[in-house]
Amino acid sequence: LEQIDIIHRLVRSYPDTFAMAHTAEDVIRIRKQGKIASLIGVEGGHSIDNSLGVLRTLHALGARYMTLTHSDNLDWADSATDVPNLKGLSPFGESVVLEMNRLGMLVDISHISADTMRHVLKVTKAPVIASHSSAFALAGHPRNVPDDVLKEVKKNGGVIMVNFYSGFITQEGARLLPEMMKIYREYKKRYPIPDEFRAAYTQWKKEHPMPAGSVHDVVDHIEHIIKDAGVDHVGIGSDFDGISTAPKQLEDVSCYPYITQELLNRGHAREAIHKILGGNVLRVMREAEAVAKNWK
Repeated sequence: LEQIDIIHRLVRSYPDTFAMAHTAEDVIRIRKQGKIASLIGVEGGHSIDNSLGVLRTLHALGARYMTLTHSDNLDWADSATDVPNLKGLSPFGESVVLEMNRLGMLVDISHISADTMRHVLKVTKAPVIASHSSAFALAGHPRNVPDDVLKEVKKNGGVIMVNFYSGFITQEGARLLPEMMKIYREYKKRYPIPDEFRAAYTQWKKEHPMPAGSVHDVVDHIEHIIKDAGVDHVGIGSDFDGISTAPKQLEDVSCYPYITQELLNRGHAREAIHKILGGNVLRVMREAEAVAKNWK
């Protein structure tokens, strides 16, 4: 709630720069005004505390998507990076998905297990997004999306937005990441003093550097998703605010044109590139809004 409050305060404080967006048409209108369209999302269904009332309140405050889990399982959904418990959704988890459909909130399948993704795709009445996940076939980390799910997302009409994190775009990074997380947990227990933990963990990472990858790897993931799901079902979801290592030539948001250039280099047409850079996500927003509007 405090984070949502900050977003609203920023928009009010800097009206020449930002404007709140709740719909796809809001985004188009605000961009035409030369401003930044500001949207609210919730990363992790733990935020609703097992309450559809809280979910509805977050929507009323402007949230227009929710990632069903973060890194740990919930009572009602399995995470990709926890020990499977439900092997999908509980009955309450199904009701969360349907209530999000009714409200017009995008259901985000990033962070959830592959089985939970499959379960969501059977339940949802609206297209889904994976807001920051890459292709499992190219980097075998459970945070990424398997090929069979990519095909189901195509049938659903959703979009997979490629994560730039080095551990999710290179096979070597995907192999190193579980060891890195294991060390992180071990060191947390071994070094209860935060400064000592940070020093030890930083030293370990220096001795075991994450392969950075490059913009070429990110575009490989985009092309793999196009191959399995089609150009209407891929986007970009950098995760810049949540990652510790970025690919070469994608160190920050100023580097986005390198993606455009690499897609051009590989022969992709202007219309296809516009879909990848945001058009597909706006389409999914419109379709989710239409489902909510026509909900019976």
